[in-house]
This record gives sequence, C-alpha cells and structure tokens, in this order.
Amino acid sequence: MADIVLEIPTMRHEAMANQFKNEFIENNEPIINGSALFDQMDYKEWLDNTEKNHNPETVGSDWVLATTFFAVRKSDNKIIGMIDIRHSLANKFLKEYGGHIGYSVRPSERKKGYATEMLKMGLEYAKSIGLKRVMLSCFTSNTASIKTIIKCGGVLTESKSYVDGRPMYVFWIELN
Repeated sequence: MADIVLEIPTMRHEAMANQFKNEFIENNEPIINGSALFDQMDYKEWLDNTEKNHNPETVGSDWVLATTFFAVRKSDNKIIGMIDIRHSLANKFLKEYGGHIGYSVRPSERKKGYATEMLKMGLEYAKSIGLKRVMLSCFTSNTASIKTIIKCGGVLTESKSYVDGRPMYVFWIELN
C-alpha cells in the first residue's frame, strides 16, 4: 500500500474531487459515507459548507463542529478516500446513527488497506482535538467496514435498525 496523507479540502482539489465523486456514481453508489454531503452538492457549495462546519463561529445550529479530510496518495496525488471527524455527538442523528467518524474509500482503491490507514489517522486527529472515545457505525452487511473498525480497536456495543430499517452496528473506540 502506498503512503497517504490527510488534507483539508481546498479549491485545488476540485478536479480530483469530482473524479472521486463520479467514480461512486459510476459504481451505482449514490451515497458517499463520510463525505459531509459531497454526494449532494457541487464542489464549491460543498467546500463552503465544510469550511463553515469547521469553524465554531459559523457551524450551523443543526450540526456540530467537524473536520473533513481527503485521503490523498502521496505518489500521484490521487484522492483515495474521505474521512469526516465530528468533534462531538451534540446532534440527534449523530448520537443515534452517525457517530464521530464517517469515511469512504473510492471503489477502485478498496481492499488495499487504505480504510484502515485512514481510520488510524482519523483516530489520531480525534485524539489531538481532545476526544477520549469515538463512536462509529456501519450497516451489518458492510463486512469491510466492520473488519476495519475492529482492527482499529472498535468494540461492538449495539445492533439496531437505521432510519430506513436496515440493520446496523454501533462501535466505540477508546483513544488512549
């Protein structure tokens, strides 16, 4: 596996980000987990939204302070994935379903260890902002994510139905 780095999105990422997004669409995956709604907005609107959510003075009252990163492969500057770290669970949806961290790996780069590396880096960031433990969730059918979360210290604490009725798991990871 090649080295990756987490980068805060900027306008310089626009073309690569749109290629990333289009790969999900072409793979019949309309939802990009951990993308801070990139799947629902054009790049400039999304970038403005992530910047707003990253600032305590501008984050919306309906959301929480959050940091969104692209996972970029150093060798070719390709966006491999995204990870969104929410600084708290002071939102009903996050507390019930979403958790502190959401992430995704582009379809063509899966099964290469990137998700584990991204999550490890995300956990270090969560620790750096003072979080002591984090919640993550995934659908019970997402065996790759289950394995990744467990590999990074996740402990299954709950099994329940998501808002659409699909079965999901809730994990917690202690940050020592």
